[in-house]
Amino acid sequence: MSDGTLTTSVGTDGLVIDRLTRGALLRRRFLRNKLAVFGLCVIAIMFFMAFVGPYLASWNYYQSDFDNLLTAPSREHWFGTTQIGVDVFAQTMRGLQKSLIIGLLVAIFSTTLSAFIGSVAGYLGGRTDRSIMWAVDVLLVIPSLLVLVILSRYYQGKSWLLLVVGLTIFDWMITSRVVRGLAMSLRERDFVRAARYMGVPTHKIIARHLLPNMASIIIIAATLNVGGAILGETGLSYLGFGVQAPDVSLGTLIAEGTGAALTYPWLFMFAGISLVLAVLSVSFIGDGLRDAFDPGSAKSKKL
Repeated sequence: MSDGTLTTSVGTDGLVIDRLTRGALLRRRFLRNKLAVFGLCVIAIMFFMAFVGPYLASWNYYQSDFDNLLTAPSREHWFGTTQIGVDVFAQTMRGLQKSLIIGLLVAIFSTTLSAFIGSVAGYLGGRTDRSIMWAVDVLLVIPSLLVLVILSRYYQGKSWLLLVVGLTIFDWMITSRVVRGLAMSLRERDFVRAARYMGVPTHKIIARHLLPNMASIIIIAATLNVGGAILGETGLSYLGFGVQAPDVSLGTLIAEGTGAALTYPWLFMFAGISLVLAVLSVSFIGDGLRDAFDPGSAKSKKL
């Protein structure tokens, strides 16, 4: 019997034994990791504030209050105002929303791409594997930041989704190598050989047998890629090659507030804190997932 959390079986001595299902065991390991739970709570709050916060504020991120220019945080303007009277809270929530969306989309697309390419290369092997890995090696040695800066002239002023595409192109190679190694190991397992001998098409073997058995690594990689994508977008926006005005992101807010970080710290502080919290929280979640999925890790043994 099973209730979704426990499975009941009868031992050889007639005793009834309750065992945790894999999902319940993973959930228990993860929830006992305090830093991972903290990171999950912080990310959930940040997503909530990023999308609900603008409706709580009295001002939009592009409106100016000319009666309050460069004022410190107050009841009317929770995070203060800029030199032209724009509400910093509204700007920070908008910037956080944009950075989180870009980070999440890049992580999803790059992880999906790496899982597909890595599994195909690892399973097929031979010339296909060599060709794909050659392309991966070429992309790895290309200075991605420099290329994105050069290409920025083509996507600046257009949809920010083009920035997502650019970041995705240079964010999948390392994960694909990890997936390839796992696929090369799994293709020699009996259940994969049996499916191949039964005439199951290659795409079904990859989808039904390889990818599900690599799900833990793929999930962890996707989580960690969120933090890397947020940092990548922030860096480009800070240098002026990412999100463009009148829109904002954490990178543009940090760039605008850096010059006044010591004299008017609220212009820089809230965006900087949001960036640090977002990246740290995602890293904590990734560590928690790794410890939950890896039964050999030191932390999961304690759980």
